[in-house]
Amino acid sequence: MSESSICQARATVMIYDDGTKKWLPAGAGPQTFSRVQIFHNPTTNAFRIVGRKMQTDQQVVINCPIVRGLKYNQATPNFHQWRDARQVWGLNFGSKEDAALFANGMSHALEVINSMADAGYATLPRPVSNGPSPIELEQQQRLEQQKLEQQERERQERERQEWERQERERLERERQAAAVNIPPAPPLAPGGPPPPPAPPAELLPTADTPAVCSVEPKMEEEEESLINL
Repeated sequence: MSESSICQARATVMIYDDGTKKWLPAGAGPQTFSRVQIFHNPTTNAFRIVGRKMQTDQQVVINCPIVRGLKYNQATPNFHQWRDARQVWGLNFGSKEDAALFANGMSHALEVINSMADAGYATLPRPVSNGPSPIELEQQQRLEQQKLEQQERERQERERQEWERQERERLERERQAAAVNIPPAPPLAPGGPPPPPAPPAELLPTADTPAVCSVEPKMEEEEESLINL
């Protein structure tokens, strides 16, 4: 009886490089999503993980047996990892739903394998690489987050400097335009300074203003007063 798929999910398949302490894409070419499936052989009751790129060539990027004693680690809701005899594998799922679906399939396969008798089933060999610890994985994610935050701060600083430059240019243009629009002072009248202004209206005489009487006595009145004496 042939194998059958018990679950499948969309994920990028990664391999941990113990030398550089970094995750690298599995297979050749650029990193793309793969269709990762868990196959079950009912005749031998064996399970294996097979992943093919979701491209025309359908390149196989993982073909890993699931053996008794395998430790499946859900490092984050979207990133799961485990190790075999040669290396550490990682799956970066396209969604939390894909991750949960695949984790359920792995739990079922491991439960079936671990419940079998020891006869006929090999235990997990000692791995060559321990892979990243949860602390190392968290540090890598924190560094990536800090890098993104730094890039965002630099972008905001560039935008602020550009806004300030444009604002200075706008103020300078307004200042120059105001200086051009100031009218020149009128020229002085020829022959000397201009005449003084007229007095205010309240100081000018009107029809009701009494005439000023002379205070000098008339000569005739003085002579007449002397004769009467």
